[in-house]
Formats: sequence, structure tokens, C-alpha cells
Amino acid sequence: MLYTIIKALHIIFMVSYFAGIFYLVRIFVYYKDTDEFAEEKKKILREQYTFMARRLWNIITVPAGIIMAVCGIVMIFLNTGLMKMPWFHLKLTFLIGLAAYHYWCWKKVLQLKELNGATIETPNIKLRQANEIATFILFLVVFTVILKSSVIEYWWQLITGFFVLVFLIMMTVKLVNKNKKTNNC
Repeated sequence: MLYTIIKALHIIFMVSYFAGIFYLVRIFVYYKDTDEFAEEKKKILREQYTFMARRLWNIITVPAGIIMAVCGIVMIFLNTGLMKMPWFHLKLTFLIGLAAYHYWCWKKVLQLKELNGATIETPNIKLRQANEIATFILFLVVFTVILKSSVIEYWWQLITGFFVLVFLIMMTVKLVNKNKKTNNC
């Protein structure tokens, strides 16, 4: 029963963490979108976006991530057999990618604070594409956990499907960004 409760908490805080990460990077995009605004409007919005990013990071994303990780570690201790499963090793590999993405987000939050309203040097399209990385990691982790051993057995079909999904999402981001530029002219 304890394991099931910890697993439920792990899932709940995973959802909270990803909600925070999804919105955080969207705030970076909104911040960058202000480049073309009038100076007064730009200043007000950038202050607000910086405030929102820091609050989201400190109050939702990081605490949810910590609780999610602690619950995950507790589940490993309660079910040590997980460490013998190849699919679980794959999940842990994807979580290393999530940790790298988390670190990138943290650096961007710190950068916003240090910019004091100046422009983010990262191009808008790169921020929009970076916004999708958490989605890809979420897909990888969820499919791995749900399909378990089948992930290992049908790896090439899943990889192919994943790359098609990545390609479609990235092309959609580029198309939307291109249409946005065309409509703004």
C-alpha cells in the first residue's frame, strides 16, 4: 500500500513539475517576443515576466521536482527489482536528459534576473524549439514506463515514431513562427 501511495504522489508531482517547466519556457518566449515593443511596454512586460519566471521556478517547479525525485527514489528503495529492469535503465537515461534541461531552465531564470530588462540573446525560434524539449522527454518517459519491456523489444519502431513526432513538432514550430513574422509585417 505504501508503494502505491508513493507512486501516486510521484505521478501527481511529475504532472506539477512538467506544468511548471512547460510554462516557464513559454515565459522565456513571451519575454523574447517583447523585443519589438515600445520601450515603456517592453520594460513593464519584461519585469513582469522575470517576476513570473522566478516565482514559477521557486514556488512550483523546483518544489514539485524535488518531491517527484524523492518519491521516485523512495520507490526504488521499496522495489529494488526496478534496478534490474532494462526499461527502467532507459527511463533513468531519459531523466538525465530532463536534469540537463532543468539545469538549462535554471540558468535562463538566473539570466532573466541579471538582464534587468535587456534582451535575451537566444533567438526566438530557438526558445520556441526549446519549449518542446520537455514534451519530448515526457513522451519518452511515459511510453517507457507504460510499455516497459515492449520498449526494448520494439525499440526501432518507437524510435522511428519518436523522430517523426519530433520532426512534425519542430516543423510546426517553424511554420507558426514564420507565419507570425509574415503577419507582423
